[in-house]
Amino acid sequence: MEQFIPYIQIIAGLVLLTVGGEFIVRGAVGLALLLGVSKVIVGLTIVAAGTSAPEFVVSLNASLKGTADIAMGNVVGSNIANILLILGAVAVLKPVAASRVTVVRDGGAMLLGTVLFIGLCMFGAIDRWAGALMLCVLVAIWYFTYKHDKNMPSDASQLHEEEVDEVGEVPTGWLKPIIATVVGIVALMFGAEWLVDGGVSVARQFGVSEAVIGLTLVAFGTSLPEFAASVVAAFRGHSDVALGNVLGSNLLNLLVIIGGVSLIAPIPVPEQILNSDIWIMLAVTVGLIGIAYAFRKISRITGVAFVIAYLVYVFQLVAA
Repeated sequence: MEQFIPYIQIIAGLVLLTVGGEFIVRGAVGLALLLGVSKVIVGLTIVAAGTSAPEFVVSLNASLKGTADIAMGNVVGSNIANILLILGAVAVLKPVAASRVTVVRDGGAMLLGTVLFIGLCMFGAIDRWAGALMLCVLVAIWYFTYKHDKNMPSDASQLHEEEVDEVGEVPTGWLKPIIATVVGIVALMFGAEWLVDGGVSVARQFGVSEAVIGLTLVAFGTSLPEFAASVVAAFRGHSDVALGNVLGSNLLNLLVIIGGVSLIAPIPVPEQILNSDIWIMLAVTVGLIGIAYAFRKISRITGVAFVIAYLVYVFQLVAA
């Protein structure tokens, strides 16, 4: 029975992370709207941050436990999964529309964050100064985006509003959003604890590195909120929201999660990720932006290719 405990921890952790992420998003959105924050800003910041909350808590927990390989693998693996698996699966259900403004502005911001992240990884570790730089860059990007949306409303700003509308039933009043947010935080804390502990145990059982567990199992688990939100949006006829979710979430994964966690505990970059996976992440990012810009959509055929590419990626990681 003892050998099954890590798997129980992983399953329970994934459930709590998914539920916690949903509660945090709804609670935070409810509070923001009560405070009179515009839907554009809520979609740009709070929705993206809420869906990235599982990644942040898991990476922070892993870093503090001395398993930084999981923390770094979680973020890099999540970004790859968000593009290939989530966008691919949504495109198979319904082609994803991609306006040029969204691709150039938000996709460009994601590419900038990716290049900055990779450049800082070349130092071998993300230290506190690097984390501070990443957060400053994110604030600058948010400010530019807000000013752009305010002065020249476009398809991109409408997409941020749609992201808020797709959140679902938002708790009303002051008490319910606060309770939802607190419940979400508690669920994320326990979920992260169990997922990291279970993941480390499974890695040791099968003799695979903690980086691989972070890139695959943990990354997939922490991407579940984005996956669920994007699939629901596709069924409702708003598949373009999936693109906004992924662009915003991937930017936050790199700059907020790695940047924020490194301020608390510097994160060493595992050799495997430095030599291989960050470059795969960059290639996938450039590929997405190129396809979306050229064709103004992600077709079903492209979606199938994305999903197959993700399965091949995971297989080569596990088989190596």
